[in-house]
Amino acid sequence: LINKKTTVVFNENWHKGVIGIVASRLTETYYRPTIVLTKSNNHVAGSCRSVAGFDLYEALSGCADLLDQYGGHKFAAGLTMQEQNIKAFADKFEEIVAESITEELLTPTINIDASVNLSQIDSKFYRVMAQIGPFGPENMIPVFQTDGVVLANIPQVVGTNHLKISVKQQDSTIFDAIGFGLGEFEQQLVPNVPFSICYTLTENVWRDKKRLQLNLKGIKFN
Repeated sequence: LINKKTTVVFNENWHKGVIGIVASRLTETYYRPTIVLTKSNNHVAGSCRSVAGFDLYEALSGCADLLDQYGGHKFAAGLTMQEQNIKAFADKFEEIVAESITEELLTPTINIDASVNLSQIDSKFYRVMAQIGPFGPENMIPVFQTDGVVLANIPQVVGTNHLKISVKQQDSTIFDAIGFGLGEFEQQLVPNVPFSICYTLTENVWRDKKRLQLNLKGIKFN
């Protein structure tokens, strides 16, 4: 997979309802066009995600002869096919993408919408942000940047190279943060040494209690 320009994975036991989430996570982690496939009744169903600037739908159109159905747009799509076509489809999809995608498009970029202090973030801040949703490919969730944060606990690597930390800024509330695919930063984070983060904001509910969480997109050391 290291030298490939795409990710295509199949597991007949995955639930159809979660493959979209899995596709999004894999795209965030490996940053290349991604398709996650699972068994659904008598065929294979797939959820597809692209990287910024690459037309996923056009690439799928080039594989139409191997698909039963497909639909969507340049950022995200869904498809169905016969199980015996998976290998041929994965090879053809890789070939089409490799011929047209550039290294620049395979290099993740982060567009910052606003710089904020953690002390500004509370339930009201989240509710106001949520009013401009729903968020998706045509209306991306805002990305915030905060400088001068420090660790509030010991960093952990969980799952497949995911970074789990808590951060604070001066006298702010402590925020939990998760960075998918950012586990390599664990060894670089030092107590009481400030760093900058960019992130999206989500709300977790645990035992009827709501808590805001930072979904890290990047870390920068001052």
